[in-house]
Amino acid sequence: MSGDDNDSPDRAEDLGLRERKKRQRHRDISNAAIGLFLAKGFDAVSVAEVAAAAGISKPTLFRYFPAKEDLALHLFADHEDEAARVVAGRPDGVRPLDALRAHFLDGLDRRDPVTGLNDAAPVLAYHRLLYGTPSLVARLHGYQRRSEAALAGALGAGVVAALGSGQIIAVQRILAEENWRRIKEGESADGVFPDAVAAAELAFGQLRTGLSLW
Repeated sequence: MSGDDNDSPDRAEDLGLRERKKRQRHRDISNAAIGLFLAKGFDAVSVAEVAAAAGISKPTLFRYFPAKEDLALHLFADHEDEAARVVAGRPDGVRPLDALRAHFLDGLDRRDPVTGLNDAAPVLAYHRLLYGTPSLVARLHGYQRRSEAALAGALGAGVVAALGSGQIIAVQRILAEENWRRIKEGESADGVFPDAVAAAELAFGQLRTGLSLW
């Protein structure tokens, strides 16, 4: 036998299974926490309560989530590098900005909560929790900075890529917040949809003018 046992298919499968179990545990703990936060308010729930609800100890919880705010923001974890993944996985010949525009418009069409265009009751409750809790809003900025850094890496090194990624992530955030604002005030997702599409087209059009390289 040649090579390291770590390279065997069985070893790779075991690693994949452990990673899936770890991700599922993250989701289970986060879901337990969010349920408590929605029922009682973020500040009224202790980490000890979350650990008890998830059936784990506090030290175990902190191995998965370094801070209490991360328990609520885990729903954003898969989206941190989403823009970077869109750029990296775009078809040949498609410019990065065009790929990101198409992805955002598709998200609006699917009523992806990340676009702010979703009026399902659980999503509304979560958004109220998020934007109504100052510590969560502050923590969310860290997620956005990491999104910018990941996108800048996908666009290429240097100041130009950093400036471009900052503008793109900011535009997506502003579009989502405007959609959420209107839905919070009582409009339906279907009612906001045409304006959301028009605003996205306008915003990405302006980005295209300013970011001529992309």
